Order: sequence, then C-alpha cells, then structure tokens
Amino acid sequence: MKPRDRFLELVSRQDEEINLAEAALLIAAEEYPRIDVESYLDRLDQFGDLVREQAADAQTPLEIITSLNTALFEQLGFHGNRENYYDPRNSYLNEVIDRRTGIPITLTVMLIDVARRIGFPIKGVGLPFHFIAKHQSAGGDLFIDPFNAGRLLSYAGCEELVRRMSGGKLDLQSSHLEAVTNKQILMRMLSNLLGIYSASDYRRALSVIELLLLINPKSPSHIRDRGLLLAKIGNRKDAIAELERYLEHMPEAPDAHTIHEQIRSLRQSQARLN
Repeated sequence: MKPRDRFLELVSRQDEEINLAEAALLIAAEEYPRIDVESYLDRLDQFGDLVREQAADAQTPLEIITSLNTALFEQLGFHGNRENYYDPRNSYLNEVIDRRTGIPITLTVMLIDVARRIGFPIKGVGLPFHFIAKHQSAGGDLFIDPFNAGRLLSYAGCEELVRRMSGGKLDLQSSHLEAVTNKQILMRMLSNLLGIYSASDYRRALSVIELLLLINPKSPSHIRDRGLLLAKIGNRKDAIAELERYLEHMPEAPDAHTIHEQIRSLRQSQARLN
C-alpha cells in the first residue's frame, strides 16, 4: 500500500484507534520515500523494552514518568534541538529517532508512543508556542515537557512557560491544558512543516497541504492554499478548480475578491498558452 493510502486509512479511523507514531512516520514518507516504517516502529518497541526494564519496580505514575525520562533522555540521549529549531528534520519522526533530537511535538509523539507500549497513557497538550504531554491520574494531572528532558511542570510552571514563550502577551487558560486528539497532533505537525516550506518550497508545501486535506477534506483554507500552491508550480487547470471549490464553500470569504481575480488571471494565462 502506498504511504498516502495508508495515511488516509489511519486518519479515517476513530481517533483513539490511530497509531500516532505510524501516522507521523507516514508524514515523513513524503520526504523520505524509501523509509522503512516498520523498522522505525520496531525501534520504538525497543525503546519501550528499555523503559519497561527501568520501570520494573515503579509503583506510582511519578515513578513511571521518571523511568521514561531516564530511558529516553538520559540513556538514549533524546533532547530538544535548540540550535536548529526550525530545521525541517526536527518535524520528521524518523529523523528524530535517528538523530535523537527534535522539537516539542515530535519528542512528545515519541514519548506518547513509547509510554503506550508499556501501558502508561500519556496525552498531548497543545500550549501556545509549545507542546507538552500529560498523564491524567486520580491524584491530578502530571505535565511533562519532553523538549526539556521530560521535566515535570506544575500549573504555575505551565503559566510561566506560556508567558515566556509568548513574550508576556498571553496568560495560561484552563483550555490550554486540555488533551488534544491524535488528529490535532498530526495537523499541528503538518502545520509546522507548512510554516517552514510555504514561503519558498512550493512543492513540499503542496505535499503537506495534501496530507492536511486527507485529515480534513473540507477545510476551506487548505483547499484555497492548495489552489494557490498549484498556481505557483504552474498547474493552472487544477489551481482554478481548487480555487473555485474554495469559493463554493466560502462565497462570502474576506478574500473572495482576491481569489476571483486570481482565477481570472489564471484563465488569461491559460488562454495565452492555448
């Protein structure tokens, strides 16, 4: 099965049935078409075995998290990439596994998957400007920062993190600490890549948009952006079709006039070529 077909199969499932690590590796298959997804899943399984050894005597959630941190961040050496934060390799899970470095969301995906392999539930938390994890227990939520070696964060620590990351412009709200879905995690990973590629690498940006549309086929903004990217790479026919589809969904959109003008310009260019 082609990677995109498999990706579509995964994201079409109920959210809790999505294998998050596999879906993240299928995102990487866009950039690394020869990737052996199964071999990376096997490596994550090996990481799980290492954590299981570390956690053999763990009795409490805190002790299990300590075992996870010891195995992943001390023994295996995973760490946040501060020096080259916007390197696109940080957003591809295969590269994170190979290089032992990444950004908050990919390190969190790895943590979630490895924890799942030992039967310890961890969820992603999409703070503004930063991504962390949490374990929900009867004693209260435990917040984990994989970008910073899995350090535990209190509510006050999360507040301070949001203020610092936003330059003091945002305050922590309770909604910021809610667990996000697997699909939301995948969409945020793809949005990060889109932010890197959209300004200059139109073909890579287009592949990212197309994966986003597999998750949410009716997203008007992504339909529009796919049309604009198709125009940039010279595919006028499909660009016109996508931009018209966008206007069908959003006839009163704030940028409707601009999109109408773009379609008119594309039609004129197409007519000159014919």
